[in-house]
Amino acid sequence: MMMDSVFAPARPPPGVVPKKAQIALDSAQNQVIQWAGQFGFYNGTFAQGYTFMGYPYLAELAQVPEYRVITETLAEEMTRKWIRFQAVGDDDLDEQRADRIHELEDRMDELVVRDVFRRTDELDGFFGRGHIYIDLGNTEEREELRTSIGNGRDAVSRRKIGRRNKIYALRPVEPVWTYPTTYNSDDPLRPDWYAPTHWFVMGKEVHVSRLLPFVSRPVPDLLKPAYSFGGLSMSQMAKPYVDNWLQTRQSVNEGVHTYSTMVLGTNLAESMQQGGEQLFMRAELFNATRDNRGLMMTDKESETLENVAVPLGSLDLLQAQAQEHMCAVSKTPTVKLLGLQPAGLNASSEDMMRVFEDMIAARQERFYRPHLTKIVHLVMLELWGEVDESITFQFVPLRSLDERGQAEVQKIKAETDVVLVDGNILHTEESRQRIADDPNSPYPGLDADDVPIEPEDEISGGEEGGGLTKTKINVAGGDEAALAANGGVPLGARRRRQNAAPTH
Repeated sequence: MMMDSVFAPARPPPGVVPKKAQIALDSAQNQVIQWAGQFGFYNGTFAQGYTFMGYPYLAELAQVPEYRVITETLAEEMTRKWIRFQAVGDDDLDEQRADRIHELEDRMDELVVRDVFRRTDELDGFFGRGHIYIDLGNTEEREELRTSIGNGRDAVSRRKIGRRNKIYALRPVEPVWTYPTTYNSDDPLRPDWYAPTHWFVMGKEVHVSRLLPFVSRPVPDLLKPAYSFGGLSMSQMAKPYVDNWLQTRQSVNEGVHTYSTMVLGTNLAESMQQGGEQLFMRAELFNATRDNRGLMMTDKESETLENVAVPLGSLDLLQAQAQEHMCAVSKTPTVKLLGLQPAGLNASSEDMMRVFEDMIAARQERFYRPHLTKIVHLVMLELWGEVDESITFQFVPLRSLDERGQAEVQKIKAETDVVLVDGNILHTEESRQRIADDPNSPYPGLDADDVPIEPEDEISGGEEGGGLTKTKINVAGGDEAALAANGGVPLGARRRRQNAAPTH
């Protein structure tokens, strides 16, 4: 292996890059590669995962259960609850926005965006990079593929995508079929510094806005050409830990298989004499019939038989520690990755699961949101010809309460409302509005303005000497007749006045 191989640019497979094209490497960058190659290289670089292993080798690792489970578990958790669209802004447009949200959700389901992101996340875990190709139906138009489709909000996107120009599909692309072609290696102050603007895909040059790159663990700039502008794969990061686990597992298995050995003390010189083969035939017979009901006969004068056993008391702990190290590098609790509960009295994985869920939430915001926001905006342009700024999305938290937990929360909210209403801090209509706005309320579709008929209010005075009069107050519109019948006092104010302590 050459001294500068750690930093040398990766070589794509045949057919990915056209014969006349090559990666942009100026003389300055070649000098940097040669300079960097003289530092910190030793023979254990590959074994320890300190250099790019190549896509063929990473593809082989993707078949090993330990590597596959780590990557698939993270990808599944990232997309398990997915996203929820929500509207913000003027309440008068709630009905229109609700229809748009349903339309947007249906279109996102048609494009199987959730599954595409999960698969791309798996590619990032296996290879360190994945791509989502936005297919606009012009895959064979090479000149068009070189042009940008914008960021989803600018004029370029509005020209490229609209009600007539649909998104045909979103396609995950493995990094082995792609290779960077153009990037800035001259000026670190520019936004495209070491960020390819075009990629080769089996001989076709595609603009980066059409081929979204997903790299969750980017490497330093010096190593980006060597990693084909990808990042560290989870397989490469976990390799030392998985190797230790596989070796420990095999050693423990061999130890358990041979923990007990029978030792026969005899005169081995007889085996060198005529008829000495009988000694080995005797040993083979013993091994073939050895069990708890077997019998080994020895010469009490010249032979001894004893059992040498290796203690197995700590092998389970050694094996468990080697296995848990794989969980540590992937930041995944043992109960989630391995299906094993923590050992010991009162041991619980609750705290670990909360930390893991916080990590997933942070990774969703950092890794998914930029590209997912662009796709959502492109779908909006396709559906309505515009980007609706009042519709946003949020990632649904992984943790949710069971029915009993939800009932307890609703009970606490109800008791809080009772205290606030009795203390004249809130009015009953305000509490009703809170229930109507609560997405977890057990009363879906509750109309806060449709207030039930109130009990009869006593009105003193009047032309006929007082009495009882039934009144129903229009809370939303302020019914003038009802106000007059109620003594010119709004219902809420009248109630607060009735509930107030008497003054003297």
